[in-house]
Amino acid sequence: MNAYELIVDSPVTMAITGKFQAPSPDWIHLSRLLLDYELMIMTEGTLYLAGDQQQFTVSKGEYLLLPPLTNQYGYKASACSFYWLHFSLNSETRKVDLSSSLQERTEGRLMIPQQGTLKSLDKIIVMMKQLQDSVRGYNEKTLNNYMATVILCELYNQLSSMSEVPRKKSKQDQLYNDISDYIQYRRHENIKVSEVAEHFGYNEKYLSHLFTSLSGITLKQHMLLQKMEAAKYLLTDTNQNITEVALQLGYKDAHHFMKTFKKHVGLTPTDFRNAYSKRLLFYE
Repeated sequence: MNAYELIVDSPVTMAITGKFQAPSPDWIHLSRLLLDYELMIMTEGTLYLAGDQQQFTVSKGEYLLLPPLTNQYGYKASACSFYWLHFSLNSETRKVDLSSSLQERTEGRLMIPQQGTLKSLDKIIVMMKQLQDSVRGYNEKTLNNYMATVILCELYNQLSSMSEVPRKKSKQDQLYNDISDYIQYRRHENIKVSEVAEHFGYNEKYLSHLFTSLSGITLKQHMLLQKMEAAKYLLTDTNQNITEVALQLGYKDAHHFMKTFKKHVGLTPTDFRNAYSKRLLFYE
């Protein structure tokens, strides 16, 4: 697979951005010649898209990066939705071999594989929403260019953290990572520290001390932060009302959810949603 070296010692130039939602299950991506780079972040379904002679299948939680002068066309019906970003670089770029794309960190250069899986889809989505809010709220080119560059840096860092050769992990490190994954998978449920401790067969106080020593926060705080990240995603990328969001996150009382969200985020759920409400939705 190809990877692209993006030079970002100065910000990229953002051309246009938006969110696309297929109007029907029979929708097929149009045929066109790309004039800029296009980054697509899949949020639902599967996109069947070809670039020149190569066919791509891109599913939820994955991204696709296509370079300028690519003949882009759909080769199969795609019931899907995705965020997209068109941008250009202020300097020349080059295609590199994937085996070396993420191994060497060079200041001002991002080496990004053409396709991959995101470590945190929710985080990228919130950042894409922030960019769209900037486009509609200010439409100030310098701000938009820097925000687009930050998204590319976040994408690169997510990929880099997954590709690094892991150091030899201690038993505590492995337990910490296993519990973190377990909490992220179940963050939409109203789980308690006692349930996590019982699931892994450890004492509650021991696990909380472990999290504090490795991350600086207790297990309960970690669980709450994961839930707040999920809340941000639901508030920015769905039309669910506050009560529905609270219920989906395991809160029986919407007021409790709103109070907790305000305490940890600094905004009420409504204010947070309104801050990033200017989504650019397109049907091609």
